[in-house]
Amino acid sequence: MSELRLGDLIDDHCTKCRMLTNHSIVSLVDGVAAKVECRTCYSTHNFRKGKSGTKKKSSEKAALFDEVLSKITGELPD
Repeated sequence: MSELRLGDLIDDHCTKCRMLTNHSIVSLVDGVAAKVECRTCYSTHNFRKGKSGTKKKSSEKAALFDEVLSKITGELPD
């Protein structure tokens, strides 16, 4: 694979668009992309190597709410 340069196009997960889009390399650290700019919304973010963010786990508060709700209605929520 050829050496990366500033301005090269690379695919990455955009934190603003929330999808995999084309990005321009904005900064390099030791020949590896560090920051990229989305070619769709023009936001700049750290290079995520194409990985999306992790989904938040349901909180303990939501579990307690479901427990109380099931006691009141007599059935478990979906």
